[in-house]
Formats: sequence, C-alpha cells, structure tokens
Amino acid sequence: MERRSFLKGIGALPALGVLGASGVTLLAKESKPKGKNAISFKKALEVITHGKGAKESDKVHLVVPEIAENGAVVPVKVNVDVPIEQVKSIHILSTKNSNARCADVFLTPRNGKAYFATRIKLGGTQEVVAVAVLKDGSAIMAKKPVKVTIGGCG
Repeated sequence: MERRSFLKGIGALPALGVLGASGVTLLAKESKPKGKNAISFKKALEVITHGKGAKESDKVHLVVPEIAENGAVVPVKVNVDVPIEQVKSIHILSTKNSNARCADVFLTPRNGKAYFATRIKLGGTQEVVAVAVLKDGSAIMAKKPVKVTIGGCG
C-alpha cells in the first residue's frame, strides 16, 4: 500500500507544478477575461456608422428603466420618428459591457414602423445607447443611463 501512495504522490507533483505556473499566469493577467466577441463601445459605434459617428436626436425615443433590479434582463424599447423607408437599421449598444453590441435589427418598409423592443444584459451601471442608421448613411442616436443593482454579464 505504501508503494501505491508514493507513486500517486510522485504522479501528482508535475500536475501541481503546472497548476502553480498557470495560477501565477492568471494572476498576472487582467481580472476580466475578454472573449472573442469583445468590442468596445467606441469601436462598435465606428463600425456601425462606418466611421462617421452619430449625432444625438430627439427623433430617437429610447425607453429603458432608470433602475434595473437584474442586469440579466433589462427591457429596452426604441422608436424612431422617421418614415420607415428612410431607416436602414436600429442598434442597441452599452457603454461598459465587454461586447458593446447588445442588439441589431435591420428594417424594410414591410416592417411598417421603425420600432424595436427586446431585453438586454448589462454587467453593471452604465449608459444604453440606441443608434438608428438611415438610408442616406447618416446615424442618429439617443442614450440613457441605467443603474443596475444585480449585474448580468460583462
């Protein structure tokens, strides 16, 4: 019996060495891992608007709660007061999630109205931004802060 215990102990030593090295490596990296879909708010806005940016407009009506009890299911509604023939797409972005793009919807005249409602995940207190891209290439937006009491995801 002692021989088996000894051999098990020797077999575990290399595993402990690997775990120890990876543990030190993990501590050296930043605390929040970035996934393959990570994109910052600034980069997402640049991609959506093709580098032109978006200007704030009162034609975009964003409805989000001021305080969200659970960041995993935050209701969002967007209504764009522009004829549907002029609206190409509506995008929901968050300013602090690791993946800023929360939702995208592409519209056609058959939609009837430039309106979109969904639920998004927010990792903490931050601003939610609705961007409407118009057929002429311009983009208009609205933003509102949301205080999250229980985080959803980053």
